[in-house]
Amino acid sequence: MKIGLYFGSFNPVHVGHLVIANHMAEHSDLDQVWFVVTPHNPFKKKTSLLDNYQRLELVYLATKDYDKLSVSNIEFNLPQPSYTINTLVHIQEKHPNHEFSLIMGEDNLNHFHKWKNSDVILENHEIYVYPRLSKNKVEDTPFTGHPKIHVINAPIMELSSTFIRNCIKTGKNVKPMLPENVWDYIDKMNFYR
Repeated sequence: MKIGLYFGSFNPVHVGHLVIANHMAEHSDLDQVWFVVTPHNPFKKKTSLLDNYQRLELVYLATKDYDKLSVSNIEFNLPQPSYTINTLVHIQEKHPNHEFSLIMGEDNLNHFHKWKNSDVILENHEIYVYPRLSKNKVEDTPFTGHPKIHVINAPIMELSSTFIRNCIKTGKNVKPMLPENVWDYIDKMNFYR
């Protein structure tokens, strides 16, 4: 099975994340997309980052009704800070019958050459790129035409978790931006206020 790994803090997961993940699962050769919830980096200030398991629960709630989407806590037990190459090695050992690819925004691809062992990642894994509103397009990167990089014409989602957290903090209505069960949980738990 071909799995796309969609990494993020998902603080909180929102409809933009779901639209991109579902588009990748439905309009590429990926069989499934796994949301990989990135744990809190112990070397960074916590600010408004929810607990790892609370964010995992939010992503579980958001994806549970989608056959091709699921959530993974694979990084929770890996040394911090977690590097993508280490996660890929670990997840491949754990699931040897699956083929894993990365899903990333166009903006991240522009910095991909700076990632730890980016050459090894690209040698062993494909990358699925979704568009972002940015000055630098994939055509402007050193990866133009690379056979393992697939630019998917997904909808451009200019919605951020930071914006949603700030709206909640100031009492704005964010219900349309979140899956209903995710909003219900955030509201019940009084998160981000």
